[in-house]
Amino acid sequence: MATDDFAKLSYEAAKAKLDEVVLRLEDKDLPLDDMVTLWEQGEKLADVCEERLAGARARLEALRPTELKPTELKPIMELDPDED
Repeated sequence: MATDDFAKLSYEAAKAKLDEVVLRLEDKDLPLDDMVTLWEQGEKLADVCEERLAGARARLEALRPTELKPTELKPIMELDPDED
């Protein structure tokens, strides 16, 4: 699959292909050149997954009211239960 084809994949399709690449890389009998090629494909697929997740995150952030933007939120563990 060409790099341009990777860019057209949905998150789910890229993740499924990445899982296949990982399984194939676990085959210790593969020639080194094949392993390197698979690794390169895996890197590209991981990039596609990251891009899709970042896009989804941005869309969700855009839906939040301004007062709830994550830069202003505290993790639950940091909240003081006595604080109003």
